[in-house]
Amino acid sequence: MDHDPDFHNPCKQKEVESGGCLSSDLQQVGPSAPEEGWQVYSSAQDPEGRCVCTVVAPQQSVCSRDARTKQLRQLLEKVQNMSQSIELLDQRTQRDLQFLEKMEVQLKGLENKFKQVEDGHESNIARQYKSIKAKMEELRPLILVLEAYKEDALLVRQFKEEVANVTELLGSLQEQLGGLDYQELHSRVMDLEDRLRACMQRLACGKLTGISEPITIKTSGSRFGSWMTDPLAPAGDSRVWYMDGYHNNRFVREYQSMSDFMTTDNFTSHRLPHPWSGTGQVVYNGSIYFNKFQSHTIIKFDFSSSLISRSRQLDFAGYNNMYHYSWGGHSDIDLMVDEGGLWAVYATNQNAGNIVLSQLNPNTLQIIRSWTTNHPKRSAGEAFMICGTLYVTNGYSGGTKVYYAYSTNSSTYEYIDIPLTNKYSHLSMLDYNPRDRALYAWNNGHQVLYNVTLYHIIQ
Repeated sequence: MDHDPDFHNPCKQKEVESGGCLSSDLQQVGPSAPEEGWQVYSSAQDPEGRCVCTVVAPQQSVCSRDARTKQLRQLLEKVQNMSQSIELLDQRTQRDLQFLEKMEVQLKGLENKFKQVEDGHESNIARQYKSIKAKMEELRPLILVLEAYKEDALLVRQFKEEVANVTELLGSLQEQLGGLDYQELHSRVMDLEDRLRACMQRLACGKLTGISEPITIKTSGSRFGSWMTDPLAPAGDSRVWYMDGYHNNRFVREYQSMSDFMTTDNFTSHRLPHPWSGTGQVVYNGSIYFNKFQSHTIIKFDFSSSLISRSRQLDFAGYNNMYHYSWGGHSDIDLMVDEGGLWAVYATNQNAGNIVLSQLNPNTLQIIRSWTTNHPKRSAGEAFMICGTLYVTNGYSGGTKVYYAYSTNSSTYEYIDIPLTNKYSHLSMLDYNPRDRALYAWNNGHQVLYNVTLYHIIQ
């Protein structure tokens, strides 16, 4: 999450929260007294486990004379944002590295057992083991993946060291102000940011292997509804969008931030031109996409202009509770977003009521390509997209798991077994946000988040 740190002083002061602290000690890396210049404190962990970063600026008179105050603020913001991104990347890389190392040990153990059987027997059992061993050889490329992950882990550590060096340089800016080459410092920050972004893109997509325990963000609304953030929102835009109910409602609440959503009832209300159907709405790049009630029409509504910018019928799609999810609620058409863009999940008579998956052009709403699956829509509890793969749950109440996956990259499906803790016993919305790498859920009047673990294949 990007932060917009403010500065106090004398001039301004603010505590900045972030995820994942490396140290619980507050360390000063700048001058010792406010009147002498900038004071920059590294991350510290408060009693609730949050990271707190503090920057104390000079007195107001000094700030007004310092022509480079704005430049320093921009650099500090970039370093803080990069530090948070690196921590997330480090956690994901280390987590997936542990998974691969465990797999490597298992593969080597199997290889040793097969060799023992081959050396001691020439029976039919030995031939069967040879056949199994041949299949195991197909898995050996995973060891190369492990080596790639080790290299990435080293790269992340190097990033962390470079960010620490830049932070230290910024902290001593006051005493070096006369001779500091700002352009060189700016170039170093930009280069580090570009390299970090390239590294994160390599690890952007993967196969779902785990879902965390739920994090309850808020308790509000009826049993059914949807809530979301915009995965394409610009930096600093963390607005939350909230839609209570599954039909006969036109009002979308806009909260300015996740913090506002969690702690207040201050919101702006947007009135849609038509009521929505189901809970399959999605906010994407400043517009909301929703299924018009009692129709197979998809509407794109622009929040900035408060106008419909596009509408289109989804031909042959069932609607009005014809092919809903197993919980009902007019959930015939489910719109969702992943790393590849905008998708629609629905069912048709032509596909015998089984799920059809279509990728949509977000500007024209035209279908780019469709895939037909063998999974009955009405037997699915909920569904979401990650990296071009549709994941389906086995139900919406009680014990729940993700058990079916259809890959649009290979046009194949498989049955899987990934537990999903259904804390409040009734899921009526489950959507993935590729920016947050998290699942947003509406669980019986509770707004809930799940973190996901993705298994990355590095090419």
